[in-house]
Amino acid sequence: MPDLEDVTFLLPGPVKLHPRVLRALSLPSMPHRSPEFTAALGHLTEGLKEVFGTFQDVTVLSGSGTAGMEAAVGSLVKKGDRVVALSNGKFGERMADISALHGDAVRVTAPWGQGFDLGEVERALKGGETKALTFVLNETSTGVMNQGKEIAWLAREHGALVIMDAVTAVGSVPVPVDEWGVDVCIVGSQKCLAAPPGLAFLSVSEEAYSRLHRFSYYLDLKKHIDKTRAGSTPFTPAVPLYLAATEAIRIALEEGLDARYERTRRMADATRAAATALGLELYAAEDVRSDTVTAIRYPDVPDAEKAIRGRMKDAHGVLVAGGQDEVKGRIFRIGHMANARPEELAGCFHALESCLIEAGHDFVPGAGTGALVRAFSRAPDAAVASGRSA
Repeated sequence: MPDLEDVTFLLPGPVKLHPRVLRALSLPSMPHRSPEFTAALGHLTEGLKEVFGTFQDVTVLSGSGTAGMEAAVGSLVKKGDRVVALSNGKFGERMADISALHGDAVRVTAPWGQGFDLGEVERALKGGETKALTFVLNETSTGVMNQGKEIAWLAREHGALVIMDAVTAVGSVPVPVDEWGVDVCIVGSQKCLAAPPGLAFLSVSEEAYSRLHRFSYYLDLKKHIDKTRAGSTPFTPAVPLYLAATEAIRIALEEGLDARYERTRRMADATRAAATALGLELYAAEDVRSDTVTAIRYPDVPDAEKAIRGRMKDAHGVLVAGGQDEVKGRIFRIGHMANARPEELAGCFHALESCLIEAGHDFVPGAGTGALVRAFSRAPDAAVASGRSA
């Protein structure tokens, strides 16, 4: 077992925390009904609005991204309401399950690793009066960035509210919520914003706010928004997490969002180039590959999961993610979001090459790390296109 304080941490969330964020976690606590907390909450929500690209309400829940998903869907959808729920991965399935729990879900699926057939999405929207459309923008389980702008536009054209999970997108790639016409955008603290796990952030349009109803005592989204407007929270919040998240967003804005997006894109391009140079196959279709996480098929070697991902962790202290559900044991995933840096990616591929050699995979040693060097040596405007369609 590697020392977790000294590892190369390239999971697709939770991500490595900046030392400033860790220090913020250790600050003295404060009463959540105090002027000091009201000021801290104001700093957090204003920073979130800038990152989300919205002038609408943004609120914070003490809970995971899944709590944010349930709060959004449950507060807008009732039994009998028709919901078009898109699913092409583990988290799309989760969103569709939540949609079916609260309303009458019409599922539109696509194969894992593929984007959606927009014609099929439109046909589903035309199939009846639709209250809402739910989807995951960046499908972390497969390394797919779905067609966010186009999907949101279709939903708006047919009078449906747009509820979007952007947990592994907002903060590392451009997601202009207001420009796309997204009614509710859900983000988890532990992914692209590089804050500790345990908070859900939601932007809510005026139209969505006007339709909110109470379905739960704790996850009542209207109650959270109303309290946020008053500079407070409806229940006891996870105060240290709020302070840490505020510092994480401050770090992102200091770097500059455009610079952060460019760094993320270049790391995605470099990861894809390096994997291909090693003779490995990328799992996601070329036109919908994510810029925040890359899914790679294991080569045909014995006990690939243990020989590659397990060995990377145990022998080299490099943490990457495995596959989930139907792709478990078939793919591994490298996260390159939030605070991830090129030098960490270089360490990752050095370890990967070593494990591939030990496992008996045939490739030219040094090909992956060489591809990384070439990718990062290019001027930013000459880097290869990312293939992201969001």
